[in-house]
Amino acid sequence: MYKLFFRLAFQRMDPEQAHYAAFRWIRLAARIPVLRTFAAAALAPRLKELRTEALGLRMHGPFGLAAGFDKNAVAIDGMAMLGFDHIEIGTVTGEPQPGNPKKRLFRLVADRALINRMGFNNEGSAAVAARLASRNPVFRTTVGVNIGKTKVVPEAEAAADYVKSTEALAGHADYLVVNVSSPNTPGLRDLQATESLRPLLTAVREAADRTVTTRRVPLLVKIAPDLADEDVDAVADLAVELGLDGIIATNTTIAREDLGLKSDPALVGETGGLSGAPLKERSLAVLSRLYARVGDRITLVGVGGVENAEDAWQRILAGATLVQGYSAFIYEGPFYARAIHQGLAARLAASPYATLAEAVGAETRKKAAL
Repeated sequence: MYKLFFRLAFQRMDPEQAHYAAFRWIRLAARIPVLRTFAAAALAPRLKELRTEALGLRMHGPFGLAAGFDKNAVAIDGMAMLGFDHIEIGTVTGEPQPGNPKKRLFRLVADRALINRMGFNNEGSAAVAARLASRNPVFRTTVGVNIGKTKVVPEAEAAADYVKSTEALAGHADYLVVNVSSPNTPGLRDLQATESLRPLLTAVREAADRTVTTRRVPLLVKIAPDLADEDVDAVADLAVELGLDGIIATNTTIAREDLGLKSDPALVGETGGLSGAPLKERSLAVLSRLYARVGDRITLVGVGGVENAEDAWQRILAGATLVQGYSAFIYEGPFYARAIHQGLAARLAASPYATLAEAVGAETRKKAAL
């Protein structure tokens, strides 16, 4: 039914306008007590075999919503109602900014993919922090906060900009993510180089500890799929050295070659980050490489091309304790998270593993032993 509706309605709309329309409907449904109760019962069943502990947090399951969908923390309850076990808001920048000029979001329907060059459009750290502070949760869920660099801030002042966001938002975050991997802010990906990344992450860690003294806010870094293998290794080693809590692999890609893209070349040629099904293979490879490097010392989050339960299961076997989705939600609709939960439960039951925790990294360990 949703796929028919998508073809007849959403596919004819401008992608960004369709996003905002769906967003409004989700937020509205979450405000109506009877409707949200029935929706959650249908879309967010709690399966005890999928209960997950990660980053020192207890979650209903391993599957969450990646950053980018809810940039300003306005639909956390709505997304929890749809079955996501954690919601990562943002990317939030130190200062508010409108993002890049429109048109800046494109659907590659034939490839089940998206290209975006949104440019971190958001209301800024102070406004988002105020919204989180005043939030009265309807559904219990884990809220991650993804922070990035304000576009007009020079690279030399990036750490101070991230610290500003950290000081505003860390107290409202179940975990904090440093995003240095979006291709849509000039110079941002340069911060993935370890000589730049080390002082940046150190400054954010210190700011989080200084701001929140009653608990330790878990800190993660989100990396690009376009990093060379040796750079993936370097980030992994740095994360362990600095005592980071996790790595999110991966963000969108700027690559277009060797992805088997079927969409119109003019559409494929749009600048921005590509997400969705074509990213699946590389994201999984980066995740496996990270797990082979760090093992169980830090938490890995697998994202990129997660369309169904099999994709999520492969991420877990490769080393992901948590898995995230976004682009496939646009194509699969409101039953997306439910289908993944049910499929994961079925795969776990058919596997030799008693818990999801036992399955994490099993395939990567097996390959290493050969």
